[in-house]
Amino acid sequence: MKKRICLSIAAIVFVFAGAVSAADQSAFAKANQAYNEGRFEEAADGYEGLVRSGNWNANLFYDLGNARFRLGDFGKAILNYERALALDPHHPEADANLRLARDEARALELRKDWVERYANMATVKQYSIAAAAGFWFALFMIAHLLLSRRRSAGRIALIALSVAVSGVSIFAIYTLENGTRGNALAVVTGKEIEARLATADDAKSVLLLPAGSEIKILSERGDWIYGALPNDQRGWIPAASAERVRL
Repeated sequence: MKKRICLSIAAIVFVFAGAVSAADQSAFAKANQAYNEGRFEEAADGYEGLVRSGNWNANLFYDLGNARFRLGDFGKAILNYERALALDPHHPEADANLRLARDEARALELRKDWVERYANMATVKQYSIAAAAGFWFALFMIAHLLLSRRRSAGRIALIALSVAVSGVSIFAIYTLENGTRGNALAVVTGKEIEARLATADDAKSVLLLPAGSEIKILSERGDWIYGALPNDQRGWIPAASAERVRL
């Protein structure tokens, strides 16, 4: 390949092995061996079996993405790199490979508004900690203020600041969970899928979606998904042609 892509699995075997049962470790080792020997379809099947067993791990999705990339299945490669990053936003190999896979597939991305861009400065977990800390600190300061005979302006300011931190953190969590990277994020796994104005194969096309393109699922009707598209429009696509990033 002309472009460099990190497709090694050896460095993460022990990270994954410590978190699963002996049977799953054996299955993971077999999938790794198949990958190293160039049997990428067999490797992908092995990794997907581990995913179905519920042992979700950022490195597992990363390896599955690599196997799918080797098979030229860019839609599922991108899907699994996205899943790896959903579990570990600071996974540098998954992030690098995702960018390269998108370039190969010419996949389209959803646009983030400025609120979501700022909210992405931290993770949901970090915002949750900040929200809880702000709430309990404000509660403690309010109790202390009520029991004290002195009404300190400094204490009142700290209460206001704590409430503000908690409120902003809760708003950031809501933004992340419901934004373009939230629970409704899905990746197109079919090839050259047409987004249409209605739930019919002969309805007018809104946008051609290459494999690996992102959509935000807004609703579902039978075998169709209605979603927000990368061109800031909305349209229907077959439900079988896309998968949610978050399982």
